Amino acid sequence: MCGAGTLPAHVASEARRQGWRVVAFAFAPAPALEGVAHRAIPSRLADIGAVLEGLRQEQVSAVVFAGKLWKRELLDGAAAADPAGQEMVKTAGGLSDRGLADAVVRTLAGLGIEVLDQRTFLAPLLVPPGLLTARAPSEAEWRDIRLGLRVARQCGGFGAGQTVVLRHGVVAAVEGIEGTTETIRRGCALVGPGAVAVKAVAPRHDYRFDVPAVGDETLDALAQGRAAALAVEAGKVLLLDREAVVARAGREGIAIVSLDADAA
Repeated sequence: MCGAGTLPAHVASEARRQGWRVVAFAFAPAPALEGVAHRAIPSRLADIGAVLEGLRQEQVSAVVFAGKLWKRELLDGAAAADPAGQEMVKTAGGLSDRGLADAVVRTLAGLGIEVLDQRTFLAPLLVPPGLLTARAPSEAEWRDIRLGLRVARQCGGFGAGQTVVLRHGVVAAVEGIEGTTETIRRGCALVGPGAVAVKAVAPRHDYRFDVPAVGDETLDALAQGRAAALAVEAGKVLLLDREAVVARAGREGIAIVSLDADAA
C-alpha cells in the first residue's frame, strides 16, 4: 500500500529480495516502483472497494503500508468515499490514527490478510544511537534536544505529530497534519537561526502503519531555517539517503544526533 515518497520503492525492493511477490497499490505517483514491484495498480482512497477487490484477485496474504498518506487527503476524501470506505470510517469512529488502524486491520483480517510491521523491510534504515556528524550539539542544544524528546513523545501519545522545534527551552512548533518539513519551516521562522528539531515516536507506536523518517527534504528545511541541530529517537526513526544527508549537514554546520528515549 504505497503513499508518496521513496519508502515504497525501498520496501518493494527488500520484500522482493526476501522472496515475496510484490503487488503495489499506488495511492500516489510512484515511478520508482517500476522494475521493482511485480505489478503496480493505481489506487484511490475514495475507492476502497476496488482496492479490496484487487487484493482478492491478486490473492494477497500480507500487506505492508509505506510512504506518506496525507491526513488532509483523508479529510477531503472521507465525504466522497465509496461504501466500503464509508463503512471503514464508521467502524473507526472517525479519522484518528488509532481508530483507522484498528478498522483497517479488522477489514483486512476478514479477507485473511495480515498487516506487517514496516520494519520487516526497513530495518537497515533505522538510525542507531550516536553522533552522525563531526560537529556535536552544544550544551544549550543538548538541553533543547532532551526537552524536545520528552515533548515529542508526550504529544505523540495524544495523536499529535512526532516533530518538535524549539530554541533555548521555548517550544516553537509541534507537528500537526502538515508533516515534518513544514513543521521545521514554521518553527525556524518563529525562533530564528539556531533552532533544534527533534523527531521521536509515541509510546506503543504502531509500526505497521508508520515508521517516522527524515531525509533530504528535512535537511532542506533545516538549512533554509539556519537550524543548529536535528535529533532523532534511536532505533525508531528512518534516515533516508544517509550519506548524502550527513555530508550536507556537515557543510551546513548542522549537528545530527540519535539518542535513546531514556536519555531525556
